[in-house]
Amino acid sequence: MAGIGVCRVGMIALLWATLMGASAADAPYRAPDSIPGTEMIGADGAWLRFREGVPFIDTRLPADYEAGRIPGAINLTIMRDPDDHRDRFTRERLLEVVGGTDRPVVVYCNERDCWRTEAAVRRAQEWGFTRVHYFPGGYPEWTRYGYPFE
Repeated sequence: MAGIGVCRVGMIALLWATLMGASAADAPYRAPDSIPGTEMIGADGAWLRFREGVPFIDTRLPADYEAGRIPGAINLTIMRDPDDHRDRFTRERLLEVVGGTDRPVVVYCNERDCWRTEAAVRRAQEWGFTRVHYFPGGYPEWTRYGYPFE
């Protein structure tokens, strides 16, 4: 009888470990709090950069961008696969918008559950951009703070 209890406990532990592993792997994306080599900013920091004339890159899909955006933001949609024909986030386009790898730029998307901000920031860093402002709260946070939008 004791062997059955141990077996049952082992099965429950195995089932729990399997379920916990699956839930961690299937958890929704959450943007990191920081990305080394960048400055993470919230809406107030983004507003300051906006007033300084720093260019804003909106990495969302065109439909989201057309529905509303930070005034003057440039839509450079980023896709997981850089070879995807919808990917507009390229080194050349970023250089065109920003003016140089040593110039400041703010990158945003839709809130902290959008992977696009992190991906764009990391690509920009790989391309040598050194003054990237990481704004993971993005457009939704901007509008919640009452800043202007178009």
